[in-house]
Amino acid sequence: MERGAYGTAGLLAVALLVACSACSAGGDGKDGTAMAGGARAASVAFTPQDKSVNVPTDQTVVVSAYGGRLTGVRVDGGKDGALAGELSSDGTRWRSTATARPGASYTVTAVTVDPAGKRSQSTSTFTTVKGKGTFDVKTITPNKDDTGLTVGVGMPIMIAFDKPITDRVAIERNLVVRSTKPVEGAWHWFDSTHVDFRPQQYWPAHTKVRLEASLAGVRGAPGLYGKRDVRLDFKVGRAQITKGSTDEHVLVVRRDGRRIRTMPMSAGQGGQWKYYTTSGIHLAMSREPVTVMTSPGIGPGQAGYYQMTVYNTVRISNSGEYVHSAPWSVGSQGNSNVSHGCVNVSPENAAWFIKNTLIGDPIIITGTPRKLEPTNGWGHWQEKWHEWLKWSSLKSGPTITF
Repeated sequence: MERGAYGTAGLLAVALLVACSACSAGGDGKDGTAMAGGARAASVAFTPQDKSVNVPTDQTVVVSAYGGRLTGVRVDGGKDGALAGELSSDGTRWRSTATARPGASYTVTAVTVDPAGKRSQSTSTFTTVKGKGTFDVKTITPNKDDTGLTVGVGMPIMIAFDKPITDRVAIERNLVVRSTKPVEGAWHWFDSTHVDFRPQQYWPAHTKVRLEASLAGVRGAPGLYGKRDVRLDFKVGRAQITKGSTDEHVLVVRRDGRRIRTMPMSAGQGGQWKYYTTSGIHLAMSREPVTVMTSPGIGPGQAGYYQMTVYNTVRISNSGEYVHSAPWSVGSQGNSNVSHGCVNVSPENAAWFIKNTLIGDPIIITGTPRKLEPTNGWGHWQEKWHEWLKWSSLKSGPTITF
């Protein structure tokens, strides 16, 4: 259906949460023209009022009919496009469901019909507040290039903006998450340019998810408005969770609750803090057939420096931790910890693991004194739900099913 087409009762509404303004017009908007027999012609009231200026982009456009019903409404912004909307079931009230563009002029055209069947047309105009600039979505994860859009049950939705956001409520109101299975979830601001969504519990397996970021014209900061709308569709795959203990030296992979693989492992040797494997709920962040690893904080010529090429690696943090093939430590795998912080497995197990892991699969490591920080990679699940909600403007709510 074309956006901005004449509204009918069946017009598809864009799922945006917007504040509805009270109807008003130049007069009371209810004075119809007298007709034979005492009847009055249908009249129309517009919000914003005719010739209004500096109208906020998120103000809802409302058209109300008195003494008749609306048969069509169009809000036309010329090169800035038309605003979609929805008509009430009784045909007396139309409201916009999209955000206007800043610095745009709109013409509202309403067609009514009175009880006698007479049709009439009314128009009104308004101009929105001018903006100083725009912001855009810089990156969004998951994405097709990195994940293939089929992800693990722990996968968050991560949005990075190209400019700092101060009006976080307005942004969250226009980020709608839909899923084929309802889940409780919330957005979380890590800083002024990053907002992420995760469910309270892991996603249900085999769930389809859709993000509708309807940000075009949305105010993100004083004078700063959204450049465009963005939509993301992805699918959650089977529920695979890997757990490993640095005390027991073993990784156990369970898929949909059933154990499918047991892999002897060797973790960080400790001694120095950087050589401990972090404990916590990691997520698979990338799958790399070849990775060149270098010693953290140690340069060439310094004691302890190394640079080596490793194969079949699955990244689990931003501090250089991977589950990877380590043929040199096979003798220690299953009995002792000898790595510089990575999780070592045999070449055979590493080849199996990279093939059978989805981005967003939880990989839980226990047994070390060094805890995974929530900001280290995708450590989102390290925060308890009440901690996660502290950095959410609108708090939690269920996803919308589709």
